[in-house]
Amino acid sequence: MLPLQSRNISDASLRRLAAYHRVLQEMLLAGTPTVSASGIGRVLDLEPSQVRKDIEATGIAGKPKVGYPLPVLMRCLEDFLGWNNTKQAVLAGAGSLGSALLGYQKFRQLGMDIVAAFDSDPEKAGRTLHGKQVFFPDKLPEFALNHHIHLGVITTPASVAQATADRMVAGGIRAIWNFAPVHLRVPEFVVVRDEDLYDALASLTFRLEKRMAAERQAVAEVCAPAENAVVLLDACTW
Repeated sequence: MLPLQSRNISDASLRRLAAYHRVLQEMLLAGTPTVSASGIGRVLDLEPSQVRKDIEATGIAGKPKVGYPLPVLMRCLEDFLGWNNTKQAVLAGAGSLGSALLGYQKFRQLGMDIVAAFDSDPEKAGRTLHGKQVFFPDKLPEFALNHHIHLGVITTPASVAQATADRMVAGGIRAIWNFAPVHLRVPEFVVVRDEDLYDALASLTFRLEKRMAAERQAVAEVCAPAENAVVLLDACTW
């Protein structure tokens, strides 16, 4: 396994590594003892060379014509991605999306434990949500500092996202997972990962419309000759 400071891997590769792990979980449940780059690539429609390159970037080496022992590869990926070193996190914005994330139990398996939430709604602050205490936003910096928390999740409206990020930075947060549709201004030492649901939906609907337009065109091309043939036949009969 590569030491932490020598890890240099793109976001795209990190996302693929997470996808590989999901595939490995399914294979493990099916009783598969070993797996190859070709096997993973076949499931995800990726070139084996890409899969092999991603895995090699983590410092894991497989055996030619044998591949990787599946449980070992899973554990190595988990270690590399930091999933076996659970990090506590705070969440700001306990609305519909925030509540859903707060209640998502699998985050603990992926190395993140949301220990508290913050919301300006008096009906939520002072209560528990999915077993986690909800506080008013002004308590965030002190809470994060006292509990040595370095990871924050923002699911607030865009209008208060920057103020929320400022509170997180003041509390020593070093990485922010941002679901608000706004660009955050933070110091260079703070890592921000934006999850823009608007962009994702726009991309999805555009690709859907493009696919459906192609299908309509294909149907039109197939049906047109048949319609012309009927017209010609009617003309000849006449």
